[in-house]
Amino acid sequence: MDQEHAPGHGESAGRRRFLTIATGAAALAGLGAVAGCADGDAGRPHGTGQGTGPSARASADGGVPGGFDVKAENARPGNPDWHVAKAGPARAIEGFADRVSVLPGDSFGLHVSTTAPRFTVSAYRMGWYGGARARLVWRSEALPGVRQPEHTVDPATRMVRTRWPRTATVDTKGWPEGCYLLRLDAQGGEGQRFVPVTVRSAATAGRTVLVNAVATWQAYNRWGGYGSYDGPNGGYGTRSLAVTFDRPYDYDDGAGLFLVYEAPLLALAERLGIPLAYATTTDVAREKRLLEGAAAVLSPGHDEYWSPEQRAHFTAARDAGTNIAIMGANCCFRRIRLEPSELGPDRTVVCYKSSYDQDPGFRRGHPATVDFRSAPGADPESSLLGVIYDGYPVDAPYVVTRPEHWLFEGTGVKAGDRFAHLVGIEYDRVNTGFPTPRPIEILAHSPVVCEGRPSHQDTAYYTVPGGAGVFATGTMRWVEALDATGDGRSGANHGLDAKAGALTTRVTENLLRVFAAGPAGRTHPAQDNVQAVYGS
Repeated sequence: MDQEHAPGHGESAGRRRFLTIATGAAALAGLGAVAGCADGDAGRPHGTGQGTGPSARASADGGVPGGFDVKAENARPGNPDWHVAKAGPARAIEGFADRVSVLPGDSFGLHVSTTAPRFTVSAYRMGWYGGARARLVWRSEALPGVRQPEHTVDPATRMVRTRWPRTATVDTKGWPEGCYLLRLDAQGGEGQRFVPVTVRSAATAGRTVLVNAVATWQAYNRWGGYGSYDGPNGGYGTRSLAVTFDRPYDYDDGAGLFLVYEAPLLALAERLGIPLAYATTTDVAREKRLLEGAAAVLSPGHDEYWSPEQRAHFTAARDAGTNIAIMGANCCFRRIRLEPSELGPDRTVVCYKSSYDQDPGFRRGHPATVDFRSAPGADPESSLLGVIYDGYPVDAPYVVTRPEHWLFEGTGVKAGDRFAHLVGIEYDRVNTGFPTPRPIEILAHSPVVCEGRPSHQDTAYYTVPGGAGVFATGTMRWVEALDATGDGRSGANHGLDAKAGALTTRVTENLLRVFAAGPAGRTHPAQDNVQAVYGS
């Protein structure tokens, strides 16, 4: 693919439109764009110490895989008042953690800037909790507030730097594994913001691993005026070539992409009591054996930016019998490199895209931080996912092709049934012009027209000789649809209605239960139907 038509070349207004639409309440205006659909190959654009502790630690609990009982945790009372109710002015309060994830019992630093004289921190573990979706695990005493120095911008990479001193140290002793949102509350209600952090699992054997897509969260973060798609003037040429976790998230009240693309999936899995483990993309990249023995791995609704190490570890897990579920679209699209920041390892996401030849790391021999399918070192994502990213923006009905498939059990669907707005805003398809594992089974085959180019979205399932099953929804709206209710007329959740919500929920339940039971390919082998669907 030539560079002029490569995803990421000339990305600006379209990507801004994509994220504004895709995240709804997150209101991600101004975050850049992609090349669109004119080309089928196009993309779019309390404790002490800072250490994360040993790389593995045995759990003291027993009786369930990994020693953590999701059912018992979710039987505890929840706290439905976890939401940000009074965001306040733009810089009233905001902050970040100096660790993306920690092991249970480890501590991390909070770096907070506020105009208030004092503030508190409330740690909410996100999950199901009878529908409350969160449980208050810890709350600080009132802490002194400080207005931190202004950020700077690195002239070489346009990376925003904060260099804020640590405000507080948080000890996670007694915190269960899981996904957390820390809510910062300025004294007197002047403002509230979230800070996400993962209390990760030391081991994943026998469990389904939910992997927070933190590299993608950070790529779309424009706090300080710059992200991986554009700078203050909205132009692709002013984008950051590297972004850092050493800054707050500027959207969804500081929660990153978690609430839209991950929280509904987490809530469903915890409601079902599936034995879960928790990790981030940086954890998977760093720890070669982290996924060893895992029953399944879940990639959430928007998981675009992957390091080669993360991809290699996912692939090795699949080949060893671990099931993989890709719950969004445009997954594993951008190749990145993780580098340290002043606060620790793996806190800088490097992605030069079409300017890869200017990357000092590339000149030193590291892989080019371009799209995985692009030269040099092209390695299309389809060899792992089964599907390949085909374009944006689209908004189309989801059309069922294989209603008798076990994933549709209990849905009552028939061939040709349509679910409005479920395909969007980015989509994937099976395209055997790229490396495609076989046998692969297409379960939904939805016509789309993307900027005048007719194509199809596909939901697909394939199996491999080692026994693993790999499922890909092929649409970015799948996780969001899990929360869809009503008739869709309000426009919430992109017009997705209760019908789409019921379908995605039941299919995901079927998927989670089968994948948690072990290598799905041994009990549910794929029946290849590519020729029947696409013809010769």
